[in-house]
Parts: sequence; structure tokens; C-alpha cells
Amino acid sequence: MEQLQEGYMQSIAATAGCLFIKQERDMYGMDAMLVRPSSDPLGEETSFYVQLKSTTQISPRASAASFSYRFEQRSYMERLARPRKGIKSLLVVMAIPKGQLDWTSVQHSHLEVRQACYWASLEGTEIPEDVEKPSARISTANLFNAEALSAIMTKIERGEPLND
Repeated sequence: MEQLQEGYMQSIAATAGCLFIKQERDMYGMDAMLVRPSSDPLGEETSFYVQLKSTTQISPRASAASFSYRFEQRSYMERLARPRKGIKSLLVVMAIPKGQLDWTSVQHSHLEVRQACYWASLEGTEIPEDVEKPSARISTANLFNAEALSAIMTKIERGEPLND
């Protein structure tokens, strides 16, 4: 599942003109960084961290407003929820079909990856003290595609909030 999600993320990043940089070891709960070079040769690049999660336990429906993702460890959500002064971080969840042979479909004209990734900014989210395995609501409108990645990068570059 991890390889499928990484391939998905690399494809989306390439389409949006960004780099997907996988962390070789645990980086405070973050799995990778996405980076977009500046259009100005002397400008600063824009980047953010992602925590990648994949699961066969949920099947988001486009007709539903959102779905719930439950973290196995409280610390993973805590790292995403804390306010950040520097580089922002996002949760990216991939809902994958249960049967591994159903993950992809190949035609002469294309490769289809079944199901998709959804993103959420959890910065500032309150986590109840007594919850060991917290859940996050993720909007089905937050499909992680090249357009969304470009919009996220633009908001970060402008200093705009991601979770409004």
C-alpha cells in the first residue's frame, strides 16, 4: 500500500511541476516533502511536509461530504494539529480497495490507480484529552490532484491558511 501511495504522490507532484521527496527515516511523523520551485530564478521555493496514510478500511463516496480517518497513534495527529510557524504539514489519506489486484488497471492508453488520495490540514485541531486513537474528518472535496497541489502551494506561498 505504501508503494502505491508513493507512486500516486510522485505522479501528482510531477504533473504539478513539483518534487516529491520521500524521507528516508521518520522525520517527526512526516513521510515526505513536496517542493515547488519559484518561477523567479532568485525566488524562494515553496514546500510542505506530508504524513501519508493508506487504508483498505474506508471507501469514501463522492456523494458524501466527508469521511473519518482514525489514527493508530495519538502522536501522529498531535504533530499535524499543532500550530506551525515554519513549514506546514498535511495529512494525505489514500483509500485503497481490499483486493490487491484491484489497485490498478492497465489499458493501452493509460494506467488507472483505483481510489484516490484526499488531503487535510489539521493545524489547530483540538484533540480530546481522553482519546488514545483520535479521528479526523476529511472532506471528499479535498481530492489530492495536480490542481489541488498547485492551489495548496499558492496558498502557502501567500501565507494563507489551508484549513478554511
